[in-house]
Amino acid sequence: MAKWLEGRVIENKHWTDALFSLRVEAPRLAFDAGQFVRIALDEKVARPFSFVNPPDDPVLEFYGIVVPEGPLSPRLAELRVGDRLLVATNPAGFLVLREVPDAKTLWLVSTGTGIAPFLSILRSAEPWQRFRNVVLVHAVRHARELVYQDTIRKISQEHPLRTVTFVSRETAPGSLAGRIPAAIADGRLESAAGVALDAAGSHVMLCGNPAMLKDATAALAARGLRKHRRRAPGHITVESFW
Repeated sequence: MAKWLEGRVIENKHWTDALFSLRVEAPRLAFDAGQFVRIALDEKVARPFSFVNPPDDPVLEFYGIVVPEGPLSPRLAELRVGDRLLVATNPAGFLVLREVPDAKTLWLVSTGTGIAPFLSILRSAEPWQRFRNVVLVHAVRHARELVYQDTIRKISQEHPLRTVTFVSRETAPGSLAGRIPAAIADGRLESAAGVALDAAGSHVMLCGNPAMLKDATAALAARGLRKHRRRAPGHITVESFW
């Protein structure tokens, strides 16, 4: 039977009508940057959310989207300061740097709420110790969905982070148009990042919607990159808990 920690909401930030972030005070929970954990309002309905905060931050943070007919996310979006939230005691997931082989460039490629685990990773020490270049890629439909910009700017002030954004349904200055897989295939992504995307020096971590994961993996494979496995080291690490 699952075990739960009881936390209290200290902030519920609404980025848009559908996107929200919860900051929660709870007993300390050990996890690796990039992992996820189930959260709930009662033990009957729980859903996995990636940690946005790094492991050394005592305040837990989760970023989510409201699924209108969903049994949990609309209720989470309505939580107020002081409300109770349950957090499972067994974080999981392999989208972590200890599973990633050394490379010259680490690419963190996301769509939508898939940026959450990468924010946790970027706020830890390991990427800056192990990789010469770190690139964060975030694709959304509308510019207002480019969340956590203050956090990303702060990271960029402290570390040599390269960022590339995509906005698919409107023109947004400073962002590429279209989808990530097409930009991998035609070279626009590496051109925007200013570093090579190749098997010789890159490792790509992917997190986001299933279509992006499938199509981006295929586009990377066409360029000579292959999925990473413990027994057969490669260049692509994928996480999907949709």
